[in-house]
Amino acid sequence: MDIKVSKDKAKTGLNGEFTIPADKSISHRAVMFSSLAKGTSIIKNFSLGADCLSTKSLFENLGAKIEFLDERVLKITSNGTLIKPTSPLNCGNSGTTMRLCSGILTGQNFDSILFGDESLSKRPMKRVITPLEMMGGQIESVDYKAPLKIFGTKLNGITYKSPIASAQVKSCVLLAGLNAEGKTSVVEPYLSRNHTELLLKYMGANITTGTWANKEELAGIDGTAVTVEKSVLNPVEIDVAGDISSAAFFIVAGLIVPNSDIIIKNVGLNPTRTGILDVVKRMQGDIEILSQSEVSGELVGDIRVRYSKLVGCEISGSDIPRLIDELPVIALLATQAEGETVVKNAEDLRKKESDRISTIVNGLISIGANIDEKPDGFIVYGGTKLKGDAELETFHDHRLAMTYYVAGLLCEKEILIKGFEWVDISFPEFLQIFENL
Repeated sequence: MDIKVSKDKAKTGLNGEFTIPADKSISHRAVMFSSLAKGTSIIKNFSLGADCLSTKSLFENLGAKIEFLDERVLKITSNGTLIKPTSPLNCGNSGTTMRLCSGILTGQNFDSILFGDESLSKRPMKRVITPLEMMGGQIESVDYKAPLKIFGTKLNGITYKSPIASAQVKSCVLLAGLNAEGKTSVVEPYLSRNHTELLLKYMGANITTGTWANKEELAGIDGTAVTVEKSVLNPVEIDVAGDISSAAFFIVAGLIVPNSDIIIKNVGLNPTRTGILDVVKRMQGDIEILSQSEVSGELVGDIRVRYSKLVGCEISGSDIPRLIDELPVIALLATQAEGETVVKNAEDLRKKESDRISTIVNGLISIGANIDEKPDGFIVYGGTKLKGDAELETFHDHRLAMTYYVAGLLCEKEILIKGFEWVDISFPEFLQIFENL
């Protein structure tokens, strides 16, 4: 589906309030972990994005009984063990599904195959295969890409020093550790999003943060650590917070579309995910958290954002894992900030649904932005008017599609976004919410 966007859609500004849909990361984990718990779990405010529905279908094929009680409430009943699937398991476009399920399935007493669509089949899986093999896992692949053939076997706990701060890598190893002998620790250079640790703890797992199994082995190593032991998970009720990565598009739109004033309700405010809020404040954006509470182990709140005069800043180091998914739309934000915005240490962006460094740089240049590509990020020279008058390719990447939609609200001339249907991967409600503002 191709769509046209122009500044006429927001000529009086974006105004109103709405509740942001459910967090995709938490929704994935809620289905996975509830399928491992013996008994009945209830998941409220489940994400209806295609990726999360892939996870739901996959665990139904592993024996969990999953039903919708209403549009966004899931009931999951499990006997606490998974069954051998009768066919290969389809992860769709979801890297989260494939990488986390690799950890879950490697320690089972049956073999399985994980596969995905054309985009997912190009993404790197060595980052999870390597630690799983260190634990005793047996996984076949071609060039460390999907499909993955997993030979279920007994696993041993390890201490894994991850070279990157990746929630998917960390979660994969911890989930394998739930079914491994001994303690399993993961140390990463910076703290990545910690939804896995919070939800496992909420469900009764034996998990500790800031500690590791073998302190002598890690003497002098900088980083953050988490350790898990073989655990039985309890069925629980999980109320999924709103997705801050989805809210990011409205935060940016509110900041750069003149005369805008938006309130976004029920946004997840987990500190490992709020890097975009810190960057907005650094850029002198008018953003305010109106209320906060804790729900199912996660911090949530309402956010108010208003049109602002922005200044450039640097985004690097420990910032990156806290806003990795938001960097494409932050690049757009930076085009409207005075001065330079420098993004570095973000080379992992090249291994997402698309090479998000190259694609966002070239896409923004085509509509008039002044931006230089770097090996590990980009430099945006802000304060530029976006001319539009271009066709933009999404490369099967939902975050590019949504970033370009926001950009279109500023462009002097109309733009055409090709392949906009990829937005349904994470945010099928996106267009409707924008049209209501």
